[in-house]
Formats: sequence, structure tokens, C-alpha cells
Amino acid sequence: MLIKFSVFGKPMSVVRKDKEWQLFNEPDIGIRSRVYDVVIPSELKESELEKYLDDIYHEFSSEKHSRVKRVN
Repeated sequence: MLIKFSVFGKPMSVVRKDKEWQLFNEPDIGIRSRVYDVVIPSELKESELEKYLDDIYHEFSSEKHSRVKRVN
């Protein structure tokens, strides 16, 4: 299942594969690319992903994009 987010304005997605969460950049054009430098704990529940991404990427917060939002 592909879960899409706006991470402070940046399109990203999370996929659950083999008991592991995988994070991807979702460019407007081009191919999705995996983010390897952020590890999402496997025990994290789907409902906790938004807060986790907010905690990890909080330095990208701006007045226009003040939080992480699930978009699907």
C-alpha cells in the first residue's frame, strides 16, 4: 500500500514491504526514488507515520508549509 504525504511541501510516500517501512521522494515528473538515510522503525503503526515524518523533517517547516499532511 502506497501512502502519500506532503512533507512540508515536498511530495513523499511510504510503502510497507516485508515488515519494513520504505520512504520515497515523489517528484512531479520522473521516477520515485528511495530515501535511504531515513529509517522508519518497523514497529511504527501507519497512524504514527505523519508525526514521525514531522519529527524527522521539522527543520523544513515554513510559514507556507507548517506541517506534514497525508494526501491520500
